Amino acid sequence: MSIDSVIKAWDEADPAAIHPTRGVSEDAYRESGQVQAELLATVLPAGCRVVDFGCGDGRVAVPLRTLGYDVVGADSSDKMLDRLRKSDATIETVRSNGIDLAGELGKKVDAVVCLAVLIHHTYASATEIIAGLRAAVRVNGMLVLDWPVSDDPVEGSTWISVTTWTRALQDEVCRQVGLKRLDTDLPWSVFRAVKAA
Repeated sequence: MSIDSVIKAWDEADPAAIHPTRGVSEDAYRESGQVQAELLATVLPAGCRVVDFGCGDGRVAVPLRTLGYDVVGADSSDKMLDRLRKSDATIETVRSNGIDLAGELGKKVDAVVCLAVLIHHTYASATEIIAGLRAAVRVNGMLVLDWPVSDDPVEGSTWISVTTWTRALQDEVCRQVGLKRLDTDLPWSVFRAVKAA
């Protein structure tokens, strides 16, 4: 699966079918975003400039903004960015596939949050996206990535499958792009941006 094919598949998907809580109710879907924003607030510096990459319709970006963060919603899909603007017409948005995020932003940010995008990509394309996200963050800034580790890793083969990694492979990518893993209780991996090896 190429980055473009994953983007196309998400773009064409029914919004009601792409998040499990949507099957419960729209309120449950929005509440899940609020909960995730509150968890992120336990590690993000108060009021920092943070990019929600793969922001979709703003399920996490809008509550982060309500919590006082300077949020930029970034997504590869114009449809998703339009949905975000319907949720919050004043939020800053950027169209990016992740690889080009630094160039699209124009200047480095304090943090990038990416909850779910990486799990839908191959090792090669996820590595490119992680490098692009890292390039958008200032040294000592933070990245929070849904980047799952498994004892039995699997590379996903469809746009909705989940790719898991070995810890050793993740550590090699971190060394190459300049990420230092932080120890947290969050359900996602948290990293500090450092100089690349």
